[in-house]
Amino acid sequence: MSGKEMMLGSVKDAVAFGANTFMLYTGAPQNTRRKDISELRIQEAHELMAQNGIEEFVVHAPYIINLANTVNPATYEIAVEFLAKEIDRATAMGSQTIVLHPGSHVGEGVDKGIASIVKGLNEGLNTVLTADTPVNIALETMAGKGSEIGRNFEELARIYDGVSHNDKLRVCFDTCHTSDAGYDIIHDFDGVVEKFDRLIGKDQIAVFHMNDSKNEPGAAKDRHENFGFGKIGFEPLMYIMNHPDFMEVPKILESPYIKDPENSKKSYEPFKREIAMIRNGKFDPKMREKVVEDNR
Repeated sequence: MSGKEMMLGSVKDAVAFGANTFMLYTGAPQNTRRKDISELRIQEAHELMAQNGIEEFVVHAPYIINLANTVNPATYEIAVEFLAKEIDRATAMGSQTIVLHPGSHVGEGVDKGIASIVKGLNEGLNTVLTADTPVNIALETMAGKGSEIGRNFEELARIYDGVSHNDKLRVCFDTCHTSDAGYDIIHDFDGVVEKFDRLIGKDQIAVFHMNDSKNEPGAAKDRHENFGFGKIGFEPLMYIMNHPDFMEVPKILESPYIKDPENSKKSYEPFKREIAMIRNGKFDPKMREKVVEDNR
């Protein structure tokens, strides 16, 4: 969301891409500067959604929220306070789900990091999660780079176990991250889901980030690639996309922009072409070239 159109602009983008769901940030993901809720053009956005059959969308919390930080109390306090405000914004906009990176323990260890996340979700200013919280916090599966929490299902399960109102928790299953973390979603997605189901429950998956990866499985690096062009591949991703257990779960593309080979300063959104390719169910090796042609 940006400029004067805000949420309305996000919906216009989704419609232009041929999407039937979408994810947005309430402002720049790298900072806490936000417009007042009254300026978000929510009613107009919902009118355009209704006209185009879009019923559900997802909010992504900014990257700067790090509930796992026990080194810098100010960073932690800002994270808790800002997450509470994000809940208010998501509620006002009509979303049911806020995707949240669990956080990084910044060298203090997984145990301390998880305890800090649990504390932040249990306490906070006026308590972040209560029995009446109208949205769910979807903890994202992470790739395992650096000191990230959430690199395996067990860590997410421990957060669930510690949060008082864990009925307000959900999971965002990121395909790039889970592959990079070492889960074999390429050859055995059903086996991965079975393990997830035992630990957390597959009904807890509220959103998928459908990302290919530039890295081999287990690389723990987190570098997204365009749908079907990476180390996961088109067919495994389409298997997940069309999995009968998750047909009603929103699936979001977080694909990298396509660089113009003749102008390094220009890059283009791939989503319209990617969505068309997914709907067609057939990999198009020329998709990226077509994106560049569309924008010239």
